[in-house]
Amino acid sequence: MTRPTKLDTGIEGWLKEHAGWERDGQAIVRTFEFAGFPAAVAFVVSLAAFAEEHNHHPDIDIRFNKVRILWTTHDAGGLTRLDLVLAEATDGLVK
Repeated sequence: MTRPTKLDTGIEGWLKEHAGWERDGQAIVRTFEFAGFPAAVAFVVSLAAFAEEHNHHPDIDIRFNKVRILWTTHDAGGLTRLDLVLAEATDGLVK
């Protein structure tokens, strides 16, 4: 399987179209807030299954009812189109 290549352009435009996501160096991040810890963990479980299906895994930080997701492609040295696609899909997992 061909790994994605690092994006040099288009990231700022993508961020303008996707509220909540921010640039953090060579990554994009978003914090999601849930009603409580069980809902936050349920979201992480669904995201983990989704990420595993795509063989691309975000950094995840759980703090009670808040979940911070960071997407980047480490072996590409930064953001790829795959990160943006999976960030959009992450938004779709929020109920």
